[in-house]
Amino acid sequence: MSTLDALAAKLAEDTIKAQKELGDERLFMEVSEVLGASSQSLEEAFLTEVRMRMSEEKGRAFLINKVKAARAAAAKADPSE
Repeated sequence: MSTLDALAAKLAEDTIKAQKELGDERLFMEVSEVLGASSQSLEEAFLTEVRMRMSEEKGRAFLINKVKAARAAAAKADPSE
């Protein structure tokens, strides 16, 4: 992993944690603006990391809910379990 990727990944992780703590879903855009003023490369890598992580969280939540719904439906269909 390059220095750029490592820095972007760590900053994305920390920013997402801060977003959750502060209740500010767009904090990453403010961080991105600060980065863009000094390093467009780091800004782009950071945004990629944030988007991937946020997308993964949404995808995982969808999957968890889908499985829960399927299990609930199966339990209703077969009350012997």
